Amino acid sequence: MGETQRIGHDSARPARAGGTYDGAPMSRGRLLQVNVSPGGVPKHPVPEARVTALGVEGDRQRETTVHGGPHRAVSILGIEAIRRVAAEGHPIAPGTTGENLTIEGLDVSSMPVGTRLRIGDEVVVELSGPADPCRTIRHSFRDLRFGRLGIATHPDDSRMYARVVREGVVRADDPITVSAPVDDAAERHLLARRLDRAERSSSLAVWRAAADAGHGVAIVDDGDLAIVAGPSLPGPVFNQALGFADMPHLLDRAREHFATHRTTGWVWTDAPPEPDAEADGVAVYAGLDPATLVRGSRPHGLVVRVLRRDEVATWAPVVAESAGLPPAVARAFADLEPHLARAVHHHRFIAELDGRPVGAGSLHTHHHAGWLRAGTVLLAHRGLGIQRALIEERILAARRLGCDLVGASATEGSSSARNLERVGAATVAVRRRYRIAGPPAAA
Repeated sequence: MGETQRIGHDSARPARAGGTYDGAPMSRGRLLQVNVSPGGVPKHPVPEARVTALGVEGDRQRETTVHGGPHRAVSILGIEAIRRVAAEGHPIAPGTTGENLTIEGLDVSSMPVGTRLRIGDEVVVELSGPADPCRTIRHSFRDLRFGRLGIATHPDDSRMYARVVREGVVRADDPITVSAPVDDAAERHLLARRLDRAERSSSLAVWRAAADAGHGVAIVDDGDLAIVAGPSLPGPVFNQALGFADMPHLLDRAREHFATHRTTGWVWTDAPPEPDAEADGVAVYAGLDPATLVRGSRPHGLVVRVLRRDEVATWAPVVAESAGLPPAVARAFADLEPHLARAVHHHRFIAELDGRPVGAGSLHTHHHAGWLRAGTVLLAHRGLGIQRALIEERILAARRLGCDLVGASATEGSSSARNLERVGAATVAVRRRYRIAGPPAAA
């Protein structure tokens, strides 16, 4: 689907600590302190610790769905940032905001994701993104305003997450050598993470609307994880788990939820939940800056418009028929539409050809990212460019709403995937869907 755009940190910008990114090792620093805790903050110094793909041995996170996992295995903060914050009168010190590695001589928050740090003789980590501050660290600030470490407002003072490229032992005073990203995989992952969060927020809006309409759906909304189980609504629409591409080590939470509610579920992730598991679906996750939208032609007489909040009973029937939803799920969509119509960040669209509804879709916005879902066209009207028009109009709406990123998922190799490519979207991740069978029926 073309080249992936670059996001987040500017990968053309050199690290302030020295050097340019020409592929050779650049600046050097040192590991000032290694910090661990049995859970929460502060983390306490230890002379040495083993670093693994899932984190620092001896360290635990209290909020496991917003911290930890292979892409957030290690948290890093520079002593220079700590000193700047402390100089403002805040009671911050190494380890009080939860960083595993307090370093000196390197400004990691100014480095692009993908930058690699060799620590001592063994360990290599790769910066994967900023660590969003949360209320757990509020006591490190005199006014409890933990946003002081947010990268958006204080880009020089953010903690950074890293994934582990090579495991091993790190020790206080180990030298640190910096080298350039080897590819754009970390940038693509950071982009995919924003899209994951937008999709999660969008799905929760739909699931909650179904619950408000009286359907028996059990929802888990925990950090970056979202799970729904609807035993009376068979199929993946209301029986699925999101967020496990970043947190495959927590997959038992999805298994337990589906087992508790005695239903078969589906999980979207990057790796099989069991060694011999086979995916029953493959989706392309695509994203683009709405300013780069490529417009196409559309059929004469086609109008794509956003529905008013009080305009219901048109969108759901078109979605149900064109997507071929099972009868129970189709009824659920009809029931949930009035509730979904009131969701502040969710917008429904209808495509009309000569005044007749022929397609439908929706847009959900989340932290300046737009997520496209349910974009589908009635069978008799496919092949006319209607789906692409639906994609274009939702992207334009996302731009008007202040989004700088729009994403969607589509079955790999499908017409939807091709239409996303035509409007300028680039593949940022490929996700696989795995079926988790429910418990056997009672005898």
